[in-house]
Order: sequence, then structure tokens, then C-alpha cells
Amino acid sequence: MEMEQGLEKIKRGEVEEVDEEKWVCDSSVDHKGRIPLRASTGVWKASLFIIAIEFSERLSYFGIATNLIIYLTKVIHQDLTTAAKNVNYWSGVTTMMPLIGGFLADSYFGRFNAVLISSFIYLLGLTLLTMSELIPRLKPCKMDNCTNSTKIHEIIFFLSMYLISVGTGGHKPSLESFGADQFDDDHSEERKKKMSYFNWWNFGLCSGLLLGVTVIVYVQDYVSWGVADIILSAVMAITIIIFFIGRPFYRFRKPEGSPLTPMLQVSVAAITKRSLPYPSDPAQLYEVPKTHKNQGRLLCHTPKLKFLDKAAIIEEKEKGSGEKQQSPWRLSTVTKVEEMKLILNVVPIWLSSLTFGICVAQTSTFFIKQASTMNRRISTSRHHGFMIPPATVYALSAIGMIIAVVIYDKILEPVLRKARGKERGIEILQRIGIGMGFVSVAMVTAALVERKRLEAVERGISPMSVFWLTPQFMIMGFGDGFALVGLQEYFYDQVPDKMRSLGIALYLSVIGLGNFLSSLLITVVDHVTQSHGRRSWFGKGLNSSRLDKFYWLLAAMNGVNLCIYMMVARWASYKNVQRRAAVADSRGVRDEIELMA
Repeated sequence: MEMEQGLEKIKRGEVEEVDEEKWVCDSSVDHKGRIPLRASTGVWKASLFIIAIEFSERLSYFGIATNLIIYLTKVIHQDLTTAAKNVNYWSGVTTMMPLIGGFLADSYFGRFNAVLISSFIYLLGLTLLTMSELIPRLKPCKMDNCTNSTKIHEIIFFLSMYLISVGTGGHKPSLESFGADQFDDDHSEERKKKMSYFNWWNFGLCSGLLLGVTVIVYVQDYVSWGVADIILSAVMAITIIIFFIGRPFYRFRKPEGSPLTPMLQVSVAAITKRSLPYPSDPAQLYEVPKTHKNQGRLLCHTPKLKFLDKAAIIEEKEKGSGEKQQSPWRLSTVTKVEEMKLILNVVPIWLSSLTFGICVAQTSTFFIKQASTMNRRISTSRHHGFMIPPATVYALSAIGMIIAVVIYDKILEPVLRKARGKERGIEILQRIGIGMGFVSVAMVTAALVERKRLEAVERGISPMSVFWLTPQFMIMGFGDGFALVGLQEYFYDQVPDKMRSLGIALYLSVIGLGNFLSSLLITVVDHVTQSHGRRSWFGKGLNSSRLDKFYWLLAAMNGVNLCIYMMVARWASYKNVQRRAAVADSRGVRDEIELMA
């Protein structure tokens, strides 16, 4: 009622100024298409519903992904190399699909609708996966002991897995960006909370991961794969309902069509006017008035990539002509030009992050397979006590990530923010670089531990304890807490506002392409090491392989890449937004309300 009365007063012109502490004027709307009230929408009250469904999705994903290599080798009976490649292919597709899902969410569906649609596809995949384990004709084996699974089971299994990939493709980029949309960038307090959002988003993510690789994996290994799938399907169904219940608290952003069209317009305009002289004053470049309807946030001009600025040069014949007569293929605004620069700016960061993605891919393949060959009993006796499922060791990485996120958010960031006197204690690109350094150390640690494990096998002594893997998992978790969270924030924040789902998809594609590149690297290394008359680094089993050498190779690659990344990061710049005034006049707000209502 209060909101309706307030809007009516503004429309009638009875209110001269709008208090932006009360209203959110960032182009978002509430569930009824109106200007949102700050007190009753967005921020943490909305984000908790969003983090709940992310918890469910990560519970399902990691409950399946971390034990997938065990399922492929033990149930479907694939050899180690084939199983590792299949895991990498599935992980790669799952983390590349968000490029399509993010584009559709930003352009046509809207982020909320994209999350709902993809969640139902995800649930369909989980249901089909459950059926493949419980329906007799679809089960992997028709007898107690068999050496090959049935073809029908493999077809249904991989169909359900790739349905989950499609579901993740729309779910992951849309949900994370939708959660970040609940914070107003032009409000100082909400902007600070948004910096913590990505940390606590990953805290919720890791909580789902922990339960996935402990409870779900335990049920898979010691109860039934089918029972585990029933649990995952039920939890996903419940959290979809919870997500929908939170609808009155959300702030929504309407899709604005393909974000690629403005980029193409800038390119065409810049090429067309490439011979024009550059103006002596950048202020002469074309920009819409600040009072223009539905303009969104305007970006400040930057001196880099100046050849694109020619798209915003006003030709003599265009001066004095009406704005509606200007073709966007001939004349672009400074903001559109700067948005094009933003996309070009993130490409080098994306490329220099791919080696990091290759290293991350090892945690769900070879790290887990290492655990399966080691002593996993929690007991002083060799033959008695509880045996940890191999995939459960992945929880150590999640614990490391949680520790890193909490230390960063509660200690490092506040202390450094105060010391530097700036809004950020550590810049985003610095945070990513620190994480990459941790990952290099993790690969070195993994190589040393694997060498020690192989020596124990050669001497024929008792298998090493699985807790020898703790350092490499924990250090990898520390790296994720800095680099992965930093990449999420960077690709969300440093792309144009209308492309934020696609920005999250770019971050996910670092991990996705990293999985594909890991498979390619395994194939190349396998071929090269075999061609010289020696045994391959990847044998039929882990004990006949030389994973320690492979880890040393990854450590060297990531070390060289880190040096390249540091040079790229020094060149890169951050988005420069024109901050809006704290109070708008009633006419400007009235126009905005009439447009959105």
C-alpha cells in the first residue's frame, strides 16, 4: 500500500525529489514490474533464497562429478584413460554450456525465467539418472558380477548426464548473476555488501559441495547409487519451490535483446569512419544526455583502444540533426564504445586463466583416482574401521576454500581496506593472481606426494594413508578461494551490465575449456611419452603410470602462465562508471516509472 501511494504521488508530481534510500532506481523492477522498494527487496533477504537453490545444484553436481570416474571404472568398467577423458568431456561440456545459457538469459528469457527453465531440465536429468539405477531393464548389470555394463544403461546414463549439463548451462550463469543483481551498484552500502556476496555465495557452494562429497558419495559407495539419486532429485525439487517462493523479494532486470548487436554496430561504425581525424577533446564524442530514458548506467571515456572511439565521432553532416535520425550503424555512443572495450579487455584475462583451469581439472580426476589406491581406513588397524569413499577426499578442497574465503572476507579485506583507505583492500586481478600462485604450489605438492606413493608401491610396503593428499587438496582449495571467487567477480563486474549472465558464463568457460585442454594434454603427453620407446605416463592403472611427472609439467606450465598473467593484469583496466547523483528530479523519475510500469 505504501509503495502504491508513493508511486502515485511521484506520477502526479506531488513529490519534488526522490529519496534513493527508499527506492531502487537502477533500472531493476519488482515482481509486479514497479520500481522496487529498497527496504523490502533485494540484498541478503533475496540472496538467501538464491543461495539455497545454488546449494542444491552444487550438492547434485559434486555428488555426481567427484565420484564419476569411480562409477565409470567400477560400474561401466572403462579403463583409466578413457574414464578420465569422459569425465573431462562431460565437465567441459557442463561448464561450456553456460555460454549459450547466459546469452539466452541476457537476451531473451531474463535471468529468473532462465533459472526456472534450466532447473526443471536439471531435475529431468536427475530423474532419468535415478531410473537408470532402479528400473530393472535399465540397470548397468543383469547379474551380480559382470565385466561390462549393458548398452541401454550406458545410453540412458550419458543422456541423463548431458541433460544435467544443459540444465547447468542455463542455471549456473543466470543464478549467480541474478543473485548479484539484488545489490545496487550505485548505493555505497549495497555495493560493499555485493563484494561480500561472491564470498558467501561460494561459502554456500562449498557447503553443498561438502555434503555432496561426503553424505552423497557415502550413500553411492555403501548403500546404492539409486538411493543417492533419489535424494538429489528430492532436494532439487524442494529448492526449486523455495526459489519460486522468494519471488516477491527479488529485483528483476528485463532482457534487452542480443548484447552482440551493439558490439557489431560499434565495429561497423569504427571501420566506416576510420579515416576521420580524432577530435582534440574526447568530450566532443557522442553520448546520450544523462536524462535520457532507459539509458542504464553511462561509462566514462578511457584512452585505450582509441581506434574504436571513431565510432562515436559526430560527422559534420550529423551535427545539429535530430538524435532519432542517427543510425546506430554509423554513430555509436561513448558508452557503447566503452562496452566494446570492456569485452576486448577481458579476453587476455580469460586466455591467461586457461592453464589455471587445466590444473583445477585434476582435482576431480587424477586426485580422486589417487585416493582410490591409498589406505582410506580411519583406524589404527589395517583391516578394521570406517573406510572413506575416494571422492570424499575432495571435501578437503572445499574446506580449504571455505577457510580462504572466511579469512579474506573477515580479516584480509577489512584490514587492507582500512590501511589503503579504498573501497577494496585487494584488487580483483591481484586476488586472481594470488590464487594462481597457490595452484602452482598445489601441483608441486601433488608431484612430491605421488612420487612418494609410487616408491611405496615399488618397495611393496603398505599403502600410504589417504591423508597424505591433504596438502594438495587444501592448497588447491586456498587457490580456489582466491582465484575462482576473483574470476567470478571479475567476469560479472567487468562486462557490460546487460551481459552479466554471459560474463559468469565466461568465468565458467575457463573451467570448461580447462577440462577439454586437460584431455588434449593427456592425449599429447600419452603419445609423446610412448613414442620414445618408454612406458607412457598414463598406464592402465595408476601404479603403472607416472602422474608425478605430469604434475611437474602442470606446475611448470602454470608458473610460466602466472608470469604472463601478471603482465596482462598490469595492462588491464577496470570499468569506469559515471556515478549517478543521489537525488533525481521528479520529472526524470516520473519518466522512468512510466517506462517500467
